[in-house]
Amino acid sequence: MFEIIAFYIFAALTIGMFAIVVMSRNALYSMSALAGGMIFISGFFFILDAEFLGVVQVVVYSGAIMALYAFGMMFFDTTRDVSEKMRSKKIAYTLSVISAILVVAILCAPLVSENIQASYPSMDNVGNVQMIGIVLFTKYLVPFELAAIMLLVAMIAGIVLASKKMDEYLAIEDDEVEEAKEVK
Repeated sequence: MFEIIAFYIFAALTIGMFAIVVMSRNALYSMSALAGGMIFISGFFFILDAEFLGVVQVVVYSGAIMALYAFGMMFFDTTRDVSEKMRSKKIAYTLSVISAILVVAILCAPLVSENIQASYPSMDNVGNVQMIGIVLFTKYLVPFELAAIMLLVAMIAGIVLASKKMDEYLAIEDDEVEEAKEVK
């Protein structure tokens, strides 16, 4: 009974937070609500006794949103509200209705199908983290290694690009800086 009540509380809070993300005109309010929504999503994992996934949800996604929050504070004028002009309300309403129908169809599909089986059956003597490790390093080993290589390449490229820009910046003489100020 506790799990059902907690599920509905987390569901209402999550939907509320993501509604604020979509409807807020202030970028910082939206990012704060996004972080809150991700934290409430981790509550679902804790209800399902998947503590590792819950902690990963909080650390990874909420941490990434906090980095996004920092960039938002640096790059956006937070005193202004964001306003949009809809060119065609008919298209927006049509797409909203189609999206709602798709969401309902996706959520109702498991209720219609009777032959749903887990790809990996649960084992009583193996924990959640061990099951994730087994699946990750057996079935998904190659994609996992490719993702690691792509992240390594992206990190090296970022370091190289940042060092080139730093070298160019350090190569500017003081008189060139003064000339640039005079031109403006």
